[in-house]
Amino acid sequence: MFTGIVEELGEVTAVEKLGDASRFRLRGAVVTEGAKHGDSIAVNGVCLTVVDLGEHEFTADVMAETLNRSSLGALATGSRVNLERPMALGGRLGGHIVQGHVDGTGRIVERKVSEHWEIVKISLPADLTRYVVEKGSITVDGVSLTVVDAGPDYFTISLIPTTLALTTLGIKGPGDPVNLEVDVIAKYVERLLGNPAQENGEAGK
Repeated sequence: MFTGIVEELGEVTAVEKLGDASRFRLRGAVVTEGAKHGDSIAVNGVCLTVVDLGEHEFTADVMAETLNRSSLGALATGSRVNLERPMALGGRLGGHIVQGHVDGTGRIVERKVSEHWEIVKISLPADLTRYVVEKGSITVDGVSLTVVDAGPDYFTISLIPTTLALTTLGIKGPGDPVNLEVDVIAKYVERLLGNPAQENGEAGK
């Protein structure tokens, strides 16, 4: 379980293609401190398992399901990535409850720069629109953010200088993909109340 508060901006140092999977080596001095084999680390919002450790680096295997559902398949050597360790029991929940299970991907549509912040518009897959509401929470590339505006096929977020400087959201431009994880509470509530989309056979479209 994560909070969506990125701990550091890491870097992909190697990518090994394994047919229907990939092995990534990533550098991150903060997240590897005290890490051990089998630990979880979120990479751009995707929960990955540490399979090997080096000096300030770790290796993780990514299966086809994750590559297809997220933007990790587009990573290459030198790519910058958002890194976060799991929340410690008893720690502060600085963002919101983040599972590290990506629901889909969007793309940055446009950026509007002001003196002290930026408004970023991101495309939203049709099957996720019902989970995104104005002033609700959403995770973008592993960053816990508040939705400013929720449209029929997009949403906007407002980024402060700290987020721009310390995450990938400060360096991505129009057309770049981002991983999206909607608020898990909304999905559980939908399930408990009965999902009209599933009842009509529209789930997964």
